[in-house]
Amino acid sequence: MKSEKIKLFLVDDDALFLRSLEIDFLQRADFSIETYVTGELCLENLSHNPDIIVLDYFFDSIDKTAMNGIETLDRIKAINPDIPVIMLSQQDKIDVAIECMHHSAFDYVVKSETAFMRLQKIITNIFKYQKLEKELSWYMDRM
Repeated sequence: MKSEKIKLFLVDDDALFLRSLEIDFLQRADFSIETYVTGELCLENLSHNPDIIVLDYFFDSIDKTAMNGIETLDRIKAINPDIPVIMLSQQDKIDVAIECMHHSAFDYVVKSETAFMRLQKIITNIFKYQKLEKELSWYMDRM
């Protein structure tokens, strides 16, 4: 029997932020969570089939040669364009958000006190949208 837990990948090189995000999600919902500190590690584990990926924009605090969030996003989308990826960054700049959207991010969230609440809302909306898509597809198949 398939688990009904939402599989969430949290990818961020800020260990403290990553851990607090993981704790927030585990306390408020029934998620299966995998955390990674680089985009490379996330990509190596894509075969675990995440439902959603929350991906940091910069990855240079641990490894200066690490792939950045946009490169990681592009590779994720090349492997599986259907995985919703939410970009996360300290950058509160519209051009950064637009760049992420141009690379097929589902949404963009600025790291702040409200980041977790925003992520929770976005994830809820992703599943509402996917459910509506399935229902519409089912309905259209019967016409």
